[in-house]
Amino acid sequence: MTILPIRIYGDPVLHEPAEPVGEITDEIRALVRDMYETMDLAPGVGLAGPQVGVNKRLFVYSYEEEDGTAHRGVAIDPELWLAPAVPESLDALEEDEEEGCLSVPGERFALRRSERALLRARDIEGEPFEIAAEGWFARILQHEYDHLDGVIYVDRLKLPLWKQAFKVMRKRGWNTPGCSWTPGVDDLDA
Repeated sequence: MTILPIRIYGDPVLHEPAEPVGEITDEIRALVRDMYETMDLAPGVGLAGPQVGVNKRLFVYSYEEEDGTAHRGVAIDPELWLAPAVPESLDALEEDEEEGCLSVPGERFALRRSERALLRARDIEGEPFEIAAEGWFARILQHEYDHLDGVIYVDRLKLPLWKQAFKVMRKRGWNTPGCSWTPGVDDLDA
């Protein structure tokens, strides 16, 4: 297995819609194995093809609920449906709505997401599956799906959080092409 470099915000592949995977080849299977390895080492709860420089509609995820229910898999050529917003979604953002991204490493910002999502995709064997997710797992699916459409969560932030995020990225040089980091190799705190 190979640990893959993770592209940082300024990389153009992160800002364009990904192409369908289509046929699941040995190359795709190897990519998915490497993505799991990279995600686990980062550590992260999800990783999309564009984040490792592959402009394909697939992502891996790994999340354990408080009750011990584990969710781990790959979504190939997914479709995602979201529950509509509820009236309390107009309230101020809460700390438990903060999320991060391996393509904006070390930073966390509050972002309102739908509480429920329905994912339909294919697994590594090409078999269709469906997941109805709630809470944090729904957030993870929405976050990774956004990557496939060329959207990074900081692009969705409201002012003043958007300004804060882009100030940090500008200071670190992350808003320019060519930035990446490799889990287990690069020290992002240096």
